[in-house]
Amino acid sequence: MTTVLTPLSPRDVAARLQAGRAVLVDIREPDEFAREHLPGAVSTPLSAFERARLAIEPGRDVIFMCRSGARTGAHCDRLAARIDGPAYVLEGGLDGWKAAELPAEVDRKAPLELMRQVQIAAGGLAVLGALLAWLVHPGFIALSGFVGAGLLFAGVSGFCGMARLLAVMPWNRPRTA
Repeated sequence: MTTVLTPLSPRDVAARLQAGRAVLVDIREPDEFAREHLPGAVSTPLSAFERARLAIEPGRDVIFMCRSGARTGAHCDRLAARIDGPAYVLEGGLDGWKAAELPAEVDRKAPLELMRQVQIAAGGLAVLGALLAWLVHPGFIALSGFVGAGLLFAGVSGFCGMARLLAVMPWNRPRTA
């Protein structure tokens, strides 16, 4: 059985939050949340969702959100299973909220999301390999092939070596207060 989370417009969500009638649960990963989130949102990453302690006061609406609404839509059964009563989703996610010109909290000092870093690094290496193969020596095409094979492996296995490597880089370490 597929559960559907009832979509709410960003303006409706803002009104419910301002009235204190709702709690907004952000299911994005911690690196995404640290970079940008909605005021008052509770970070409950999807990767640890079943282990998370959701403290929802009785009588408050539970509204789930992600960046675009795709993750909440894909996991609506998991999300709704943790809630007694109706569950909602922020229509369009963070992107929809910003399109409605509502305020978001942004920390530009926080590193880019890890998956964006992987995309930038993989794309850069693939282009570099192609350019070097064209300009210097055809053997450099192996660099593009290696990156492509790594992305294929990551997609099939769920293990991304580049993400693991980038996660331990100095710019991705937690800042001390």
